[in-house]
Amino acid sequence: MDVADIPQVAAIDRLSFPIPWPPDAYRKEILGNAHAHFFVALNGEARQWRRWFGLKAQRNVIGFAGYWFIIDEAHISTIAVHPHWRSKAIGEILLRGMIEHALSLNAVEATLEVRAGNMIAQNLYRKYGFEEVGRRKNYYRDNGEDAVLMTARPLRMNNEQ
Repeated sequence: MDVADIPQVAAIDRLSFPIPWPPDAYRKEILGNAHAHFFVALNGEARQWRRWFGLKAQRNVIGFAGYWFIIDEAHISTIAVHPHWRSKAIGEILLRGMIEHALSLNAVEATLEVRAGNMIAQNLYRKYGFEEVGRRKNYYRDNGEDAVLMTARPLRMNNEQ
């Protein structure tokens, strides 16, 4: 993720979460937090047609994700995909990318919180070895929903034994 991506990331965040991060939070994460690793998924189609017409290629963000790496743990802080691009495995690609990146830093586990009612996300996380290890009661301020705390230990790609 680059600073120039923040307006698009913030727009996707607003479409995805009841309480989105303020744009300045992303700026602080990518410029000032050495533990933060943030990524974007791009739609290459938009860049292709711009090249055909000799226009400068502009990044078209369709999803984003981020995690904090501390000691040997990756804590996934956010992942979202623009509603138009959901159900196209973009979220899974972002998750795989974060896991691969964390493994390159020698992460041995990953953690995250997910809404108790978000079974689609929970099923994706389970596919990559995350297991429910606890709950955070009334975690989400917008509706008091619980968060499911999930951990993958040892961290590995889903097809590794």
